[in-house]
Amino acid sequence: MAKENNFKVEFKFQHHLRGFHRHEAAESPRSCSLDMLLRRLRAIEAKQDDKFATIMDAVGEFGTFQRRLVALTFIPNILSAFFLFADIFVFTPQKPYCNTSWILAVGPNLSESEQQLNLTLPRAPNGSFLTCLMYLPVDWDLDSIIHFGLNRTDSCQDGWIYPEVKKRSLINEFDLVCGKEPNPEIVRNMYLAGLLTGSFLFGFITDKLGRHPSILLSLLGLIIFGFGTAFVNSFHQYLFFRFGVSQAAVGYAISSASLITEWLVGMHRAHAIILGHCFFAMGVIFLTGLAYSLPHWRLLFLVGGAPVFPLISYIWILPESPRWLMMKGKLKEAKQVLCYAAGVNKKTIPLSLLDKLQLPGKKVTTASILDFYSNRHLRKVTLVLCSMWFAIGCNYYMLSLRMRELGVNTHFAQVIPGMMEVPARLCCVFLLEQLKRKRSLILTFLQGALTCFLSLLLPAGKDGHRLRWPHCLTTELKSPLVLIIVLGEFSLAATVTVFYIYTSELLPTVLRATGLGLLTLVWAAGGISSLIVVNQNIAILPVFLCCISAFVALFFCFKLPETQDQPIPDSLEHLPPERRTMSEDMSSEDMLCDDVTEEVARNTIFNATMTNMDQDSLSNLSLQSGEEEIDKQED
Repeated sequence: MAKENNFKVEFKFQHHLRGFHRHEAAESPRSCSLDMLLRRLRAIEAKQDDKFATIMDAVGEFGTFQRRLVALTFIPNILSAFFLFADIFVFTPQKPYCNTSWILAVGPNLSESEQQLNLTLPRAPNGSFLTCLMYLPVDWDLDSIIHFGLNRTDSCQDGWIYPEVKKRSLINEFDLVCGKEPNPEIVRNMYLAGLLTGSFLFGFITDKLGRHPSILLSLLGLIIFGFGTAFVNSFHQYLFFRFGVSQAAVGYAISSASLITEWLVGMHRAHAIILGHCFFAMGVIFLTGLAYSLPHWRLLFLVGGAPVFPLISYIWILPESPRWLMMKGKLKEAKQVLCYAAGVNKKTIPLSLLDKLQLPGKKVTTASILDFYSNRHLRKVTLVLCSMWFAIGCNYYMLSLRMRELGVNTHFAQVIPGMMEVPARLCCVFLLEQLKRKRSLILTFLQGALTCFLSLLLPAGKDGHRLRWPHCLTTELKSPLVLIIVLGEFSLAATVTVFYIYTSELLPTVLRATGLGLLTLVWAAGGISSLIVVNQNIAILPVFLCCISAFVALFFCFKLPETQDQPIPDSLEHLPPERRTMSEDMSSEDMLCDDVTEEVARNTIFNATMTNMDQDSLSNLSLQSGEEEIDKQED
């Protein structure tokens, strides 16, 4: 009897359980729609959490204040490009010979081109003058010198003469000839060393002291090390000043990008960074025109660097980032800056919105460079960005070195890519509107990597080692190769612009400048790697480096989240796992409920929850009644 009663109880329980599962199965479509509503609600709440974006609606998304802020970045961008690439035009090749004016004291009527050189300079077996040697002076008369000739040679004693020089350059200013020639790698390495140290230092300074002090410090560096280059007294001083100016230029790029990113919202942010990069390309064109027209390298720095002095006024007219002020707990200063911006835009911020700037919990958000390792999401994003920046640096420098090896005219090699970079960066506006951040980045970098790979695959010379061009191949392939390289630089210029926007939006405000500094350091490391690989005289190494770095970068790039139309993070607490999958959660099915407002979504979820609770209570009541019925039968 007891076994029979146990069997009845178990049968009743399974019956109710099967009924409950059938009810759940019938409600599965509604559960799916509720999941979509939940994801939609999370997206709405994430946008509402961006208090700054809400306040900017009241300030004016792109009013007079923002337009003035963007315009203030134009002149420094032009000057940064001017100072960074000035090295190309101050080391023009020279054909000197030793100064042998001592013989004019013996024969003042000697002509310089015919008699003086024939008597005082030795000749090579092919009949040309040995420009680094001279005959030592003797106490003979002119007839004896002509009759017997001079035999004792030595290096130049009284300097050099440059008969074919039309412009004054560093070569003839400091006599960098005959064993004193500057190694191009030393100049290039000093430039890259400045980028490495400047990216690290200014990234830390910008996040620690603020965007405004960092910009002022970088502009001071442009004045001292950029304009001051015109007054150096030795080649070593010149190298030191180039080291300093590259630090200042990269510091301005990091701090200004952080300021623009944190003041503007949406596509206005992207358009501002694109315009800034366009003016950077125009700075290269400006430099080329001045270098072609001015006769002295010191005049180049004096005339081209003069516009840096009005930038001193930025002390009073350049604003601080309110996002950075909020993260540092300086809420009063943040409100003052926002109210000033609203006043310039002729807007008024409601007090209720300003009160929302109060930070929950601790008022000061602290972060350090160690968070790039300790924070899982930030570590993942940083590693992907590093691989991408390294690949861009390798491919860009490889194309630049390839152009130089072709022997293209220096002015042509700078003007044409500079002119091409302006439309390349403007094309990013269309790409970002149609393809968003991630797809635009993948498309532009893939095209640039393919053109770089194609340029490296073409014949490398008869010795099969370094990228040298035989004369027979130069005449036939030079023009197509130049076209391929220019197209590659076109694509990579667009890649750099898109990636700068993408990187600025992925990194949180508290570590944005530090992250940009670290990534710029990785980009410089990619350039140094390409220089090292090319100098190994093995043709396959450049191909291998560019292909592997590009493949790894493209593979990991797919793992990055999309940031377009998403609020940018301010602190590490704004980087939960849910945020990085937000764009993935908002799939095509979720788009069906885009027109659902927050109130409707909340009411729908509440009603569904109450319905489920009622159904659960009814199920429990039916189960309890069944148990009571079984108990009565047992009695």
